[in-house]
Amino acid sequence: MKVASLFSAVLLMLLTGCSQPDDEQAKADENNFYELRVYDAEPGKLDDLNARFRDHTVPLFEKHNMENIGYWIPIQNTENRLYYILAYPSREAREASWEAFHSDPDWIEAKEASEVDGSLVASVQSIYLNATDYSPEISPSIAENPRTFELRTYTATPGNLDRLHARFRDHTIDLFSKHGMEHFGYWSPVDADKGADDTLIYFITHNGPESRDASFDAFRKDPEWTAAADASEEDAGGSLTISVDPIMMVPTDYSPTQ
Repeated sequence: MKVASLFSAVLLMLLTGCSQPDDEQAKADENNFYELRVYDAEPGKLDDLNARFRDHTVPLFEKHNMENIGYWIPIQNTENRLYYILAYPSREAREASWEAFHSDPDWIEAKEASEVDGSLVASVQSIYLNATDYSPEISPSIAENPRTFELRTYTATPGNLDRLHARFRDHTIDLFSKHGMEHFGYWSPVDADKGADDTLIYFITHNGPESRDASFDAFRKDPEWTAAADASEEDAGGSLTISVDPIMMVPTDYSPTQ
C-alpha cells in the first residue's frame, strides 16, 4: 500500500504541478520574437541615458508587455553605445507595445525631464530577430560570477548561410562548450535589408577577456574544429563567411541578465 500510495503521489505531481510551467517559463515560451536595439548616446550623455533606462524605461517596457532580456555596454565604448534585447510574442505585439509605450504619460514625462538640456540619443539602430533552431532558450539570467558577454555578427558568403547554420548546429556549438564558452542566444535577422539572407548574430559569455582569448585559441587549434571547417568549406567551394564582427561587452547595473 505504501508503494502504491507513493506511486499515486508521484503520478499526481507529474500530471498537475510539474505539467504547469511557472510564470517565467510561460513568458519565455510566449515571447519568441526579438529585437536588438543599439543606441548611440550624445557626447557626455551616456550616464544620463542609463539613468533614464534604470529609473523609467525598463519598468515601462515591462508595463507594456515587452520582456527585458539584457542591457550591455561595450568594454571599448568610443561610440557611447548601449545595446539591449527585448522579446515579444510577435511582430504585431511589438508594434502595439511600442505604440502604448510612446503614448504613456509616465514615459512622456520622464523623457521631457531627462531632455531639459538636450536629447540623450544621437541615433538608434533596430534589428528584428528570430532565434535559430539550435539556440538555447533565451531568457534573462544571473550567473554566480560576473560574466563578459561577446556579441558576434557573421556575414555569410553568398548562398552559404544555411551551411553556416549547419556548421554551428552540428559542430561549433559543442566545440564552444568544450572550450569553456557558454551560449546565451543565437539569432537570424527577420528582414532582408537587415541581413535575413546572410547574417548570423549571437551572444556567448566568458569569465573575462583573458578567458575569452584562451578559449578561442584552444577552439581554433582543436582538430575537430579544423576538420569541420575544412569539410564545410570544401563543400561550399570556399569560406562560409565574409566577415566576423566581435564586440566585448559587460551588462549594465540594471540589466536583468548579469
